Amino acid sequence: MLEKFRKSNQKGFTLIELLIVVAIIGILAAIAIPQFAAYRQKAFNAAAQSDMKTMKTSLEGYFTDEYYYPY
Repeated sequence: MLEKFRKSNQKGFTLIELLIVVAIIGILAAIAIPQFAAYRQKAFNAAAQSDMKTMKTSLEGYFTDEYYYPY
């Protein structure tokens, strides 16, 4: 019965197929976005720890040269 409405040379996707693809993309995005946010937070924390270690090394070098810490 549906063959009457659809010609054999017509190409494309049906509405149901498009809805399924959009739903799958939505599910994948819902899974990926929270994990991405967690990775960003871990990277921020690692950068902050690295900066603190660099500051400590710089202060110790200053103390070695001047025999007091800057204030």
